[in-house]
Amino acid sequence: MAEHTRRTVLRATAGVAAAGALTGLNTGRATARTAADATQRHYPYLEGAFAPVTEELTAFDLPVTGRIPRELNGRYLRNGPNVLGLEDPRAHHWMLGDGMVHGVRLRDGKAEWYRNRWVRSAQVAGKLGEPYPGPVPEADFACNTHVIPFRGRILALQESGPLPYELDGELGTSGPYDFQGTVDGAFAAHTKLDVHAGELHAVAYNPDWDHVRHLVVDGSGKIARTTRIPVADAPMMHDFALTERHVVVIDIPVTFDAAAAGRGALVPYVWNPHHPTRVGVMPRAGGPVRWFGIDPVFYSHTLNAYDEGESVVVDLTTFPAPFQVAGRGSDGPAATGTPKLERWTIDLRHGRVRQRVLDDRPQDFPRVNESLVSRRHRYGYTAEAAGMMAAYLTPDGGTPPDDAFSNALVKHDLLRGATQVHRLPRGAAASEAVFVPRNAADHRAAEDDGYAIAYVHNPDRGAADLVILAAQDFSGEPVARVHLPGRVPLGFHGSWIPDA
Repeated sequence: MAEHTRRTVLRATAGVAAAGALTGLNTGRATARTAADATQRHYPYLEGAFAPVTEELTAFDLPVTGRIPRELNGRYLRNGPNVLGLEDPRAHHWMLGDGMVHGVRLRDGKAEWYRNRWVRSAQVAGKLGEPYPGPVPEADFACNTHVIPFRGRILALQESGPLPYELDGELGTSGPYDFQGTVDGAFAAHTKLDVHAGELHAVAYNPDWDHVRHLVVDGSGKIARTTRIPVADAPMMHDFALTERHVVVIDIPVTFDAAAAGRGALVPYVWNPHHPTRVGVMPRAGGPVRWFGIDPVFYSHTLNAYDEGESVVVDLTTFPAPFQVAGRGSDGPAATGTPKLERWTIDLRHGRVRQRVLDDRPQDFPRVNESLVSRRHRYGYTAEAAGMMAAYLTPDGGTPPDDAFSNALVKHDLLRGATQVHRLPRGAAASEAVFVPRNAADHRAAEDDGYAIAYVHNPDRGAADLVILAAQDFSGEPVARVHLPGRVPLGFHGSWIPDA
């Protein structure tokens, strides 16, 4: 790929000029007709539960309904797009909004503080009139997809190019983080921490590569092993799965479109019906990949995976094909149907993949007890967000019937095939629920002995609550609701970061 094309790709996929420099729309010189056209359209990912907040807030001694368990000592952080300084909504794509991390500090039964902070990339710092210390990374971006703890650090993550950004304990941005100089070309939004092996795993992709890379970060904090997995067409690979013995990559028909990048498309990835959908299984230590073809599908997120004899079991969420990452002329992705929870059993002996729907209600953002990543699990947690489902299915800003979707958090008992549903009111948009063990040091504790925590919009207050559910009484009343001073827009992923 020519260097000028490479620079265009970086801007398009990493959002270095996501506020509109790619298309020339966000220059402040729009004609009256252009402005009128923009205001007459609906932009579902800039409205309602997605509407970005405009201020960074700090609040102490937060009011609480119920009682916060005293064993919850740490920070709950969640990342998501929150575009800053947008002048023309046509220059916006939800997935390229500037990252903002929302955090609540819990200690000794109290909610000590709430903060929301933009991740200070060079562009965000410039918009805020702040200096940017140090050299600017090539693919600089305010990482907006995940936030994780790593060896005493807090890292905001993004895929396909940008380095992670390190945050401090009060959500200030310390700067880009390169794993002691060992990142080469791209990192990932979704990592898997195997606490038993002490390894952090990631699968990175980049539109300039003819492969994807399985990365292993060891106990020293450096990338100790990189395995290149050849792929065609530069596919998007948002997530992956990890077991004790295998790495599972899912190659879907969403591929890089160089022509779209050359035209300045904000997200130059398209549904490619000529790209086969397949599942790849590789030994965790590296080696040949076995590929298994399946019918076209959009793979969204992994709940967890584990080895079972000569098979690999992956629980995950999927959308029906086709799925338009760049939307259909909208400001975010567009789907032809809603996501569901599935189980894929990859039979290594007979060379086939058995796909089974576990729960077909509209849901995504699956999470598991993190101590069981790559091991057999029984329980999983997902979120139903009516506003998100409506946005996926109505990219032109249309509105589905009021009762088409609901807001809820769901606990899945995958051993019994049962669910518990914590139903939420209309307008109470729910973000991803993260499981927090009651006592992480008690290795004999039941898998669901702990809490599920999530940001949920409170329509009566017009602001968000941090809702704390007892995982073993999931459909019951929350143990506590921490009342935040502002909204938390629907976004992406987060983590519980316990005190050391």
